Amino acid sequence: MSDSLPKRTVLVTGSAKRLGREIALALAAGGWQVAVHFRGSADDAAKTVEDCRKLAPGALIESFQADLNDEAQARGLLPRVVQHFGAVDALVNNASIFEHDSAKSFGYEALQAHMRTNTGAPVLLAQALHEHVCQRSGTGVVVNLLDQKLWNQNPDFLSYTLSKAALEAANTVLAIALAPQLRVVGVAPGLTITSHLLSAEKFDQLHRLSPLGRSSTPEDVVSAVKFALENQSITGTTLLVDGGQHLMKFDRDFSLM
Repeated sequence: MSDSLPKRTVLVTGSAKRLGREIALALAAGGWQVAVHFRGSADDAAKTVEDCRKLAPGALIESFQADLNDEAQARGLLPRVVQHFGAVDALVNNASIFEHDSAKSFGYEALQAHMRTNTGAPVLLAQALHEHVCQRSGTGVVVNLLDQKLWNQNPDFLSYTLSKAALEAANTVLAIALAPQLRVVGVAPGLTITSHLLSAEKFDQLHRLSPLGRSSTPEDVVSAVKFALENQSITGTTLLVDGGQHLMKFDRDFSLM
């Protein structure tokens, strides 16, 4: 990043590993100073910080631990990042929990856990960023990671789905309430990264189930996040990045197909 350009700082939640790590690495390579948030994966976060620093020599890159299920820790995260970097320009709400329940097994405890981390924390962090940019008479942007399953619903992972549906609604509400200082944009990937629930062969098979013959790759999602961060005319909407999977009907979640 040129010394003549102002240094921009982004907080990426849940960026120690998986998709969050890919977002952090790409933004560091693109000239952003990155706050790498993690809950319990300290070693993974340290590796992400190390790799980001290699991609952005001289840029400030640091990790921050917080359990977003805890309201006090969620509220305290962005002020800690501001204290370290001096200013924060953007927030990528990537961290989430994804635990299975259904209409038959649904209960308050599971719903509350998903709502706290997947919905409540992103709203609190957006609130904190808005207060911060107002204090410095600036502007900022929030990108919320959502899920194509909101447009292609199935009965699996009920509490997770409800929490992401609430976050998608918050895109609209926050885009109105926090304008003009903040833009708020959703990015909804399809099947992007495999998990312990899917074999490599099964993942490849499911990844091809889309009108385009491929779902999203980490690079696709990163590209959409960068576009949302940079385009000054986008707010209150969601970019679906899934190869068109939301146009197909799936009776079960990918992990249970």
